[in-house]
Amino acid sequence: MTELTQPPSLGPVFARGALLSPFKRPHAEADFPRAPLTLPGLRVDLARLAAYERMCGFPTGQDALPVTYPHVLGFPLAMRLMSGRDFPLPLLGLVHTSIGITRWRPIPATGSFDLSVRVAGLAPHRRGTEASVVTEARADSEVVWESTSTYLARHRTAAPGAVAAAPDEPEPLPEPLPAVAEWRLGGDLGRRYAAVSGDRNPIHLHPFTARLFGFPRAIAHGMWTVARCLAAHGVPDAARVRAEFRAPLPLPGTVTYAALGERFELRGPDGGRAHVRGGVYPA
Repeated sequence: MTELTQPPSLGPVFARGALLSPFKRPHAEADFPRAPLTLPGLRVDLARLAAYERMCGFPTGQDALPVTYPHVLGFPLAMRLMSGRDFPLPLLGLVHTSIGITRWRPIPATGSFDLSVRVAGLAPHRRGTEASVVTEARADSEVVWESTSTYLARHRTAAPGAVAAAPDEPEPLPEPLPAVAEWRLGGDLGRRYAAVSGDRNPIHLHPFTARLFGFPRAIAHGMWTVARCLAAHGVPDAARVRAEFRAPLPLPGTVTYAALGERFELRGPDGGRAHVRGGVYPA
């Protein structure tokens, strides 16, 4: 375990990841760093939190952190792990494919807690290799929040039929969920979310940088799409969230938010394909 005194600066982390990316040779059987990174006694910047809440549609000034915000706080630690020489997947072009979150109790916005991030493993995917990254928040040595994210590095594979299943992937829906709202997304959405989250993956920022990784336009951050859905859906104090990022969401664009009971999805207008699909369940 490596203990940090402050979050890593993302500029140098992204620069290192960009420099090392061309030399990575991703493979599901490759070795990966096992030791977690830990940030003890973390306190939240309330101004940055408010900017995030406004960006994602959460109410501002609440006593507790939004259910997705610990992921944002742990993102610099995850990027430091995934930008290192001992991490086998190239940082540039990594695509967030799924997330599972469990919150046992809310984290006070004005309190302090310990945050840790570790790489849990690698798995084959039909389009390359996926890495699972686990983030935990602890208060008084008790885990109060945790998540597992999968990130895909796209590359040629020897077994194109192999695919790794997302953790607790939502079951296929028998029919589309009923539409609740329609949202128009600007072309600068990725840059605005990057400013509040720190995630400046080039696939989200500009059409030119997205085309370098095979996307004709910039695509929305998966974590913005799920956060925006959860802000509209509502999440109880103790809950499990499961979401799968099913298709890239090009920017600008118009999407339909749909929900019924525990389930939600964000899809293209007029019954278009789903971009994110998930659910909120009791913890």
